[in-house]
Amino acid sequence: MKAVSGGNALIEKNKGQQVTTSLKLAQDLEAVTKSLKQMNLQDPELKKYQQKFVKVFHTLSQQITKAGKALGSAKIAQASESGRQRIQKARTDIDTALTSAATTAKQSDALEAQVKKYCSKPD
Repeated sequence: MKAVSGGNALIEKNKGQQVTTSLKLAQDLEAVTKSLKQMNLQDPELKKYQQKFVKVFHTLSQQITKAGKALGSAKIAQASESGRQRIQKARTDIDTALTSAATTAKQSDALEAQVKKYCSKPD
């Protein structure tokens, strides 16, 4: 749960920041993913949750990377027809990535609630 909470804290801390911060957040989430993968859990049920969280944080990292790169593309667009097209494509890419990230974040929240419920059960 500590690794999951750390990943969630990174997301909250860096919401709405610029390109560099977004790309750094994506790297940090990949580090959380790696940390989660390396956990040696013995409980079979917790191992299932572990695999799900690995997928969630990896997906979030990819989505934030895509949004960050699209934002970077928009920032360097020239004031021209092709530049406007680039900005429009970037907006679409950002919207798609962030919508997908929001859905993934909801999955993470639900998964976290399930783990807490599982861990609070008496043996």
